[in-house]
Amino acid sequence: MSDDNDILGTDGRSRLTADITFLMLKGGGYALVFCLALWLLFAVLVGISKVLPEDSKFNPDPNLQGSLTLPTAPLLIT
Repeated sequence: MSDDNDILGTDGRSRLTADITFLMLKGGGYALVFCLALWLLFAVLVGISKVLPEDSKFNPDPNLQGSLTLPTAPLLIT
């Protein structure tokens, strides 16, 4: 049994070209899946923002930590 799995019966150079082409197409497919996933995430976020009422976009932030102020006390250095 031979270790060479050359089904098409091609020589070395054309086999190398076919393998490189396949790997490039495979990488392009992965990039396409990644870009489509980002686009889908962006579309979902835009869809959620369109469902929200218009007034909620102009209300102040409900997180109160941003509005906390430190008390002004004299600094004691010993």
